[in-house]
Amino acid sequence: MTNSAPQGAGRRLEDAIGWAVRNADGIVAIVVAVTVGLMDVLNNDMDANIVSGATLLVLAALVYGSLTERRRRMADIRAATAGTGRAIEDLAMVRTLSGAEVALAHERARRTTTRWVFKGGTGTYLRAVTLPECVLEAQRQRRSLSMKIDIINPADEQVCAAYARFRSTFGPGPGDAEWTVERTRKEAYATVVAAAWHRQRLDTLEIDVHLSSVAPALRFDLSDSCLIITQDDPSRVSLYVERDRPLYDYYVTELHQSREQAVKLDLREAGAVRLADEPTVDEVGQLLDRLGLPLPPSFTDRDVGDVIDKALRAENPYRR
Repeated sequence: MTNSAPQGAGRRLEDAIGWAVRNADGIVAIVVAVTVGLMDVLNNDMDANIVSGATLLVLAALVYGSLTERRRRMADIRAATAGTGRAIEDLAMVRTLSGAEVALAHERARRTTTRWVFKGGTGTYLRAVTLPECVLEAQRQRRSLSMKIDIINPADEQVCAAYARFRSTFGPGPGDAEWTVERTRKEAYATVVAAAWHRQRLDTLEIDVHLSSVAPALRFDLSDSCLIITQDDPSRVSLYVERDRPLYDYYVTELHQSREQAVKLDLREAGAVRLADEPTVDEVGQLLDRLGLPLPPSFTDRDVGDVIDKALRAENPYRR
């Protein structure tokens, strides 16, 4: 209790000094004007030059104060303009891509990245381009690579049917087969096989596969430098977000939460089944059994052959 009064007095003194410094020009003008005015009243013989000089001094102080205030206002305007500029930049954090720009953005993102996060339907473009190209770059640059893949669960017939209906909405592209439940399951199984196959050929590849029970409408590809959001309808624009933008960080969290709600495959189990450069039907069957993702009883050897072909020789769906 005894220290509160001195502390309060000290703060008031600091506030008073600060106020005096900020308004020094006005204080000088007032003091000079009052002093000269009193002298003029009390001494009728005061030289007119003194009065004139004092008047000029007061006017100079007022002009100085006006200029100082103007500088303060300009500083405030510049600060407000800078804030507006940052707001405009944040609004422009998303760039649109179309046509060949999409493939070029993916290519640039793959060059130096040490991680790739994918969330989408069955991962056709991932198998055809992203996964083998990222592995090739990692081998060439002798660096590690982390990949996290989130696709629909091929063992969940309901989600496969939902995704097939969604893809059929846009109709098949030129030379593209119809999207059916069977095709959807094969494409998803192929992504699992491709992940295991590449993992066995690159020791520095850390790859996780997550299986979702929700059919997505968008595809997300996230690298060290950017996030690319694409759609299954090629006539629509894609979106590009640089790493330094807030939206990039938001989606890092969003994609993580999505994987947390999906089924994670333990690809370490896949190491017990060595896949040949050209895997056999038996090898793929044993691999998927080890992963707890057995093939449907209705799949024939020809169906498994289709899965192998899609895993290692997937066609780039955007190469038209």
